[in-house]
Amino acid sequence: MGEVDLNSIQADSVVDARGVSCPGPLLEAKKGMGNVQVGQILEILSNDPGSRNDIPRWANKVGHDYLGYLSVDGADRMFVRRNK
Repeated sequence: MGEVDLNSIQADSVVDARGVSCPGPLLEAKKGMGNVQVGQILEILSNDPGSRNDIPRWANKVGHDYLGYLSVDGADRMFVRRNK
């Protein structure tokens, strides 16, 4: 898989977990993954600093592709592609 331009990603579904503390953003991401099909991208919005570690670890553990994150307006936009 080559480099992905995070600024150009159009997510297929967005989970807004801003204002939710750990483990809330991770739980919301798990639920949100049910709204996208294999090959589609879920965007998770979070301002909890632990999410930068939790979301990539979870994605790798369950077999999804963590594409990265962008920091925008005090929150992170994290991108995960569903693989199964």
